[in-house]
Amino acid sequence: MNDTIVSNQVQIKPKSSSSLLQRVIKNRAIYLMILPGFLFFIIFKYVPMWGLVIAFQDYKPYLGIAGSKWVGFDNFQRLFEEPAFFRILANTLILFGMNLLFFFPVPILLALMLNEVRHSGFKRTVQTLVYIPHFMSWVIIVSITFVMLSMDRGIINELLVAAGYEKINFLLNASWFRPTYILQVIWREAGWGTIIYLAAMAAIDPGLYEAAKMDGAGRLRQIWHITIPSVRGVIIVLLILKIGDVLELGFEQVYLLLNSANREVAEIFDTYVYTAGLKQGQYSFSTAVGFFKSIIGLILVMSANKLAKKAGEDGIY
Repeated sequence: MNDTIVSNQVQIKPKSSSSLLQRVIKNRAIYLMILPGFLFFIIFKYVPMWGLVIAFQDYKPYLGIAGSKWVGFDNFQRLFEEPAFFRILANTLILFGMNLLFFFPVPILLALMLNEVRHSGFKRTVQTLVYIPHFMSWVIIVSITFVMLSMDRGIINELLVAAGYEKINFLLNASWFRPTYILQVIWREAGWGTIIYLAAMAAIDPGLYEAAKMDGAGRLRQIWHITIPSVRGVIIVLLILKIGDVLELGFEQVYLLLNSANREVAEIFDTYVYTAGLKQGQYSFSTAVGFFKSIIGLILVMSANKLAKKAGEDGIY
């Protein structure tokens, strides 16, 4: 009897477990589908991490990483001692705060409004129109802004004159840089940001809305008590990821808007790295600035995720 049990176990074991290679071959279509994304992250995200070493060196291109002098935390110390450091940090945090306060809610509100549209043709048309700006480069967006805000026949200034006001030099006025920046972000990215929220709303059980209607709930109450709670987890996850980008505002847009008149309020870490680091060949210093930004982002993501967990949300991990 014991021999029979052993023989059965020997026969069952190969059938119940397969090797890694067999599983890969069996699911080869799925692995081939994720291969481009996997290679992208390996090549462009993980391999370049080796270059972070030069943040702790006095890197010389002709000496290479192996031959450059090791200076420890000197580049980081220089960053914190720079007279412009706190001004740049303040500018970056203010623009991030404006992103969080003014831009982040817009895709949510836009998705809620689109979700209430019942005419499919009109809904698709609106979605297409609000998606289009995302596919334009910042060069085009900023160029359109320049044309609209120009002192010479710019449509905004022409409207001001027609209304009896004086022209405003928006482009060379430091006080108008931040409103211009955030309006460009909203115009370009708000429509694209609705995609995830609309997908989450599409997964809500229609029976919940039917039950709410039977209880006498109107459209606003249905949105408040069903739609928003159902997508709250998605909102929390995207908020956590957004917080991680606190020092990552994007180089191209700010650099195109930057000029000598608004530099005091417009210069951020990305533009500072380009002007003070890369243009002058200070590769170690610019890498140290980028490393500092990454560490701050990591700390904030982990902290925000921990707070979300304590509040009873799922978080990102």
